[in-house]
Amino acid sequence: MNPILRVSGLHAGYGAGDILKGVDLELAAGSILTIIGPNGSGKSTLAKTLVGLLPARAGTIELDGRSLSDLGAPKRVFAGVSYVPQEYNVFRNLTVLENLKIAREFMGARGPRDFMGANGKAARVLDEGLEELFPELPKHYRIAAGNLSGGQRQMLAFACALTARPRLLILDEPSAGLSPILTREVFERVQRVNRTGVSILMIEQNAIEALRISHTCIVLAGGRVRACSPASEVLGMKDLNSLYLGDVANHV
Repeated sequence: MNPILRVSGLHAGYGAGDILKGVDLELAAGSILTIIGPNGSGKSTLAKTLVGLLPARAGTIELDGRSLSDLGAPKRVFAGVSYVPQEYNVFRNLTVLENLKIAREFMGARGPRDFMGANGKAARVLDEGLEELFPELPKHYRIAAGNLSGGQRQMLAFACALTARPRLLILDEPSAGLSPILTREVFERVQRVNRTGVSILMIEQNAIEALRISHTCIVLAGGRVRACSPASEVLGMKDLNSLYLGDVANHV
């Protein structure tokens, strides 16, 4: 499959030194790519650089052959990239309906604008496809996002990101802090989103569960790509933990 995302020689960081040190990767269109690695390896830095929240110091980022390097974060959304960060991914003091309304308004004309009916009841905010993916959300429209369970908040964050109708969805630790049952539910929903045609780049510490639904795995350590393999091959490794130490020479 042709890559929807191509990254070449990417360098980025926050201070004098680089955290990302020449990252190269490709994401095949319609697939799920999971990035694993130790804490401090640059995974979240990579996500923020891809979506334009952190400027690249060198290298290129292309979506469907179009350079994103000169686009800020809002323009990358309109170019087809959506992002769900690990933290602060919903407005907890606002209701579910208000969160979805903000997401719709950000996208302007792309989607329904009538959020309240004449009788004061919530009108359809999610289009039909998103209602099928997240049937639980309309039941909680009046509830503050901060009062939802962790899994429900994650579903709300997914739905807000998907109102942009992205071609590429970037997820940073979607299962962080969730119970095993909710973790499986989140990954099942990620898989369903992917089946609608959305390509997904996912950063995850829960490697085994994430790789079960992924097509490709990249190991990032020390700001560099240490390995890239089919996810099924990585799952079959006897000592998966050694990958987190960057010891991949004898594995891939």
